[in-house]
Amino acid sequence: MTLGLIAVSACVFAQEKPDAAAIRALEMKWADSYKAHDIDILSSILAEDFVITVEDGSVYSKAGYITHSADSSVHVQVAELSDLKVRLKGDVAFVTGAYHEKGESKGKTYEYHDRFTDVWMKISGKWQVVSSHYSVPYRR
Repeated sequence: MTLGLIAVSACVFAQEKPDAAAIRALEMKWADSYKAHDIDILSSILAEDFVITVEDGSVYSKAGYITHSADSSVHVQVAELSDLKVRLKGDVAFVTGAYHEKGESKGKTYEYHDRFTDVWMKISGKWQVVSSHYSVPYRR
């Protein structure tokens, strides 16, 4: 059953448009670089006017998010994306999905299960994320 699901997923990705596949790969690269505190990669992925709203409602610019991401008191153990959907409209792409993060911050463990929306633009021929919003799903 699992191998069948993997084969179906691989087939879906293989049929994806090249720009959608590139954005999907960039989303994964972003998650990996965030987990690894790789500021150089983050800087190349984020547009100069990038803005992000995170789970607690804090809003960061590109510089603020990079500073937040470089915080050595945060140790991200898990940074996983799932349920990614990429919608292209010319040189703009909208990505929705689920995000799971688990780690330790200032000696305390934490875990998030979020939904997110990212907006990407092709700027000078290169895809960069311009806006991102993370929210904790409402639980009744």
